[in-house]
Amino acid sequence: MQAQEQRYYTPEEYLDLEINSEERHEYINGKIILRTGGTPNHNTVALNLSAALNVALKRQPYEVFITDQRLWIPEKRIHTYPDVMVMAQPIEYSEGRRDTLINPVAIAEVLSKSTKNYDKDEKFAAYRTITSFQEYVLIDQYTLHVEQYCRTDFKKWTFLEYDLEDDTLEFASVPFQVGLTDLYDKVDFATEESAEP
Repeated sequence: MQAQEQRYYTPEEYLDLEINSEERHEYINGKIILRTGGTPNHNTVALNLSAALNVALKRQPYEVFITDQRLWIPEKRIHTYPDVMVMAQPIEYSEGRRDTLINPVAIAEVLSKSTKNYDKDEKFAAYRTITSFQEYVLIDQYTLHVEQYCRTDFKKWTFLEYDLEDDTLEFASVPFQVGLTDLYDKVDFATEESAEP
């Protein structure tokens, strides 16, 4: 991720710029950060997960969003675009907006080399400030590996890890499970290893 400029912006200035931008940017406490494009594996994994979630949660009080849906984290002053989000109905919006959500139950991020550390550390810490947030799933696009964090109590999380083809990822926050072979369907580890700097 690259910084657009050194100056600081208000959330309102960011939103005004973002609405008219052809590219997507994140907003982190005054800084505007350009989102880089993803790899085919990144896109495939996110699509596989969101499609399976969408089917599993059909006619249930949840909605699934992918990639271009903006999330506002007020306590950390962050606007971001998670790879996959599950929201409980009714959907809650940022004050005065109809294009920015605030109440995710579960978030999944497909890890990239350039954002892996941020997704695991600062971004997860920011997500944990959201009261509705119950589950975080980190999916490696370069090898068969998934990490899952589930809230069990106030400031208490459990950690599960999946790295076998016959493993099944089961969400704790919503009625959903997916086998790793389905999650990684059509992912080509050999071509992606050298695709991203």
